Amino acid sequence: MRFQDKTVLVTGGAQGIGRAYCLAFANEGAKVVVADFNDVKAEAVAEEIRAAGGKATAVKVDVSDKGSVLAMIAKIEGTFGAVDVLVNNAAIFSTLKMKPFEEIDADEWDKVQAVNARGVFFCCQAVAPGMRARKSGKIINISSSVVVTGRANYAHYVASKGAVVALTRALATELGPDGINVNAISPHGIVTEVPRDTIRPEQWDEIIAAQALKRKGSVQDMIGTTMFLASSESDYITGQCMNVDAGLRFN
Repeated sequence: MRFQDKTVLVTGGAQGIGRAYCLAFANEGAKVVVADFNDVKAEAVAEEIRAAGGKATAVKVDVSDKGSVLAMIAKIEGTFGAVDVLVNNAAIFSTLKMKPFEEIDADEWDKVQAVNARGVFFCCQAVAPGMRARKSGKIINISSSVVVTGRANYAHYVASKGAVVALTRALATELGPDGINVNAISPHGIVTEVPRDTIRPEQWDEIIAAQALKRKGSVQDMIGTTMFLASSESDYITGQCMNVDAGLRFN
């Protein structure tokens, strides 16, 4: 029960890894906010938590819109109080089509950056005042191993996740004097229930061959690192990007 009475906000919490985060935090006593653009799925996760005896609420949010983010924070503070832990998980990913960078137009580029990078920025901005007032808080931003591997035909996504790492380091420096920890996690090869057209079945052989651990990752493989960075056990760690990647090597 490391998070007893703590308010934990997970963006993109309605499915996949985000849902796994929500369930794990609830299991450790947190008051969980399941934030997602898909409010129907978000409410289903919140109800799943409540049915198991936990505390949860669902909030619809468009993280790329500052007004929507501020409205979300106001609702959270009115329901559960100030946010203690923010997990910036929301991102455009599974719906992206791989294509040469010359074929990515301005609208698609801007849409990916708006959610994946600007959305992280807005959410950090929104929770910072409450965390500063209490001189404590944990912010965890989800990046990706593509920042290191430079995955081809995915330039908009790679760039957006690179921005997340850079922003993490900048905010760790700026928020550190107020006792706020800001870290990132870089996952690789994690399988969820969300369909992905960007990886063909035969590509998994190549992915696993580049790893020290020869298996696919699951959402449960993300839980331990996230809970550690959200807990008091990581109070002396900030500005870091922790790789959860089965020992991926750069080729």
